[in-house]
Amino acid sequence: MRRCLVVAGLLLLAACGSDRVPVPVPSQSVADGDWPTYHRDNARTGAGPSAPPAERLARAWEARLDGAVYGQPLAVGGRILAATENDTVYALDPGSGAVLWSAHVGTPVPRADLPCGNIDPLGITGTMAYDAATGLVFAVAESTGGAHTLVGVDVATGAVRLRRPAEPPLGDPIAHQQRSALTVFEGRIYIAYGGLAGDCAKYIGSVVSAPTTGTGPLQSYAVPTPREGGIWSPAGGAVIGRQLYFAVGNGESTAGFDGSDSVIALDPQLHRTGYFAPDTWADDNSRDLDLGSMTPAPVGDKIFIAGKRGVGYLLDPADLGGIGGQRAKQNVCAPFGGAAVAGTTLYLPCNDGLRAASVDPATGRITAGWHGPHDATGSPVLAGGAVWATDVNAGVLYLLDPADGHEKSRLTVGRTPHFASPTVAGGRGYIGTMTGVVAVSY
Repeated sequence: MRRCLVVAGLLLLAACGSDRVPVPVPSQSVADGDWPTYHRDNARTGAGPSAPPAERLARAWEARLDGAVYGQPLAVGGRILAATENDTVYALDPGSGAVLWSAHVGTPVPRADLPCGNIDPLGITGTMAYDAATGLVFAVAESTGGAHTLVGVDVATGAVRLRRPAEPPLGDPIAHQQRSALTVFEGRIYIAYGGLAGDCAKYIGSVVSAPTTGTGPLQSYAVPTPREGGIWSPAGGAVIGRQLYFAVGNGESTAGFDGSDSVIALDPQLHRTGYFAPDTWADDNSRDLDLGSMTPAPVGDKIFIAGKRGVGYLLDPADLGGIGGQRAKQNVCAPFGGAAVAGTTLYLPCNDGLRAASVDPATGRITAGWHGPHDATGSPVLAGGAVWATDVNAGVLYLLDPADGHEKSRLTVGRTPHFASPTVAGGRGYIGTMTGVVAVSY
């Protein structure tokens, strides 16, 4: 009975209109030596320190760990934090790469035990998030049997201070993958779920939150689709004002709009307060051309989103507009991951190479800009007056000029995961690889 009431409540939330929500506010500043979350701030702007200037990349060190590092490394309190697919969290010395501590928090799931997928074994995939109030870095470990466990590790000592189940509210737990970056916001940790590569078995996209203190009930939101609707973009959700914005993948409804192929706004209690979906959502769903591949990006006082169809949409965060309610749209590209943002300019991780785009705040017009190297498809960041982006297939890190996209420097860093994105802090860059972490000087 209780489960039925929960499901009914989720469906009622999904039926709500596009209620008004707060407009964006600037992200809190972060010290130059710190990078506490994916793309450095909860708005996912990817804006790193402006100095020193980034001119020429050189390898500084390589740390070989016990598995692949799919998430973006973090920089907190003079430590580089990385998590592996072997369910181990590491703290590394930023100067040498030496292991300061490690915490093995579970036994990962072999690919043979999963209904589908492309990571073997499957452990910690989503980028971790640091909470200054508790001194903990949070990760979600997938472990034997398909369990999803939230862990909080003391950054100073490596002691595991928090451990609790954090399963998605609907569907088969083993069919879900936690790829999206975690978010710490207002005393809670937010965890988004999608499916495994191959979209097999019964998964339903959802967001789960837990108190950062470790005590208190979980809260959750599930996309009101009978199956799929995954929230899987590696950049996770973007916090704008007091709302969390997530992009949702394609769903399987045959009876009208089901909340998939959308941008949703959730309040801190995970009530849906608004949504946007293209008027082509039904065709998008049938052809796997949904919006779920990119995290919404704040640009000026608006939100930009684009998906696999290649159309960019400009949205009003105070009223996402429902179906077809965009403020503007323009063919741009098909991005996968998180954008970097500088004012009204976006740097997009397009499937045919990095692209710049700009938004006119007066008219809302979206204008496509330069097109960088065709193989630089990884999620970019901005630091030292340069755009940092990765060729995830060849394992090459690029420095590009933000004005015109010309190459300033490149460096082979080794084989990287598909959605690798660099971290820049304390005068060095760091990137996860299939064997650990590589640090670069610039």
